[in-house]
Amino acid sequence: MKHVNISAVEKPISSLILGSDYFTPQNQEKVNEMIEAFVEVGGNTIDTAYIYAGGESEKAIGHWIDQSSNRDKLNIWTKGGHPNQNGHTINHGELYDQLQTSLERLKTDHVELYALHRDDLTVRVEDILEWLNEHVQAGRIHAFGASNWSTERLDEANQYAAKNGMQGFSFSSPNLSLAKAKEPYWPGCVSADQQMIKWHEQSQLPLFSWSSQARGFFTGRFTRDNLENEDLVRVFYNDENWERYDRAEKLAKKKQCSLIEVALAYVLNQSFPTGAIIGPQNRQELQSCGLGASISLTADEIAYLDLQK
Repeated sequence: MKHVNISAVEKPISSLILGSDYFTPQNQEKVNEMIEAFVEVGGNTIDTAYIYAGGESEKAIGHWIDQSSNRDKLNIWTKGGHPNQNGHTINHGELYDQLQTSLERLKTDHVELYALHRDDLTVRVEDILEWLNEHVQAGRIHAFGASNWSTERLDEANQYAAKNGMQGFSFSSPNLSLAKAKEPYWPGCVSADQQMIKWHEQSQLPLFSWSSQARGFFTGRFTRDNLENEDLVRVFYNDENWERYDRAEKLAKKKQCSLIEVALAYVLNQSFPTGAIIGPQNRQELQSCGLGASISLTADEIAYLDLQK
């Protein structure tokens, strides 16, 4: 499996990142099975968040850490700063409280990766960097990134960090998938377009994609005439994405693999460092993700899938 190096993190980040939004202590047996199977295929990074399953996701991961004594095998990535019923939560006090709660749930004194779940354009990046660097200096987080931020804000933040001797954003986490989103899947979400991809090519800032397999668009369960999944139809159904689907299907036959494995390989074979958050529900799906991560695509094949050839 490929890995992504981040200077502040001791263990390189596995290109497959295990999503945990369905983890809870109530399905702890399944949680344990999925984490252990993930480690078996070479994965070492788990993605969670303060808000996932109302905090239950972090608790379930904490139970696994407590029971297995294998904390040192994993990079834990959690997120904070998601808006709640009162609005944005990106401020010094709430970020501190959320991170402290996350660490307690996770039964650890630090996380290797931390990300702001959303941006708040009313808050200066200078202030955000000061707050995040406080947590770095205290050892609570090792590296931080931004989920659903624009490249303009990332640029502004990292230029300020460089000028002031501070740690900047080490990664970005928008949606990147072979199917291109017509509109945000959830309010405030950002999907990588060609301009963002070019920015990552130039900056080489790692991109860790959520919904890397386009919410199941490439599983084969959906067709042009199947409109039962309203969100999938709203976000991904258009002629261009169905053409990408057809091309991925042809390429999968050529490479003797599955359609969804080609879709995953697309994310992991960009011309800049990438990781893909995956959400397997069983060992078979996890093994399929492992196969997708092992597929190499040429620049011409990426261009073909991107409808550029």
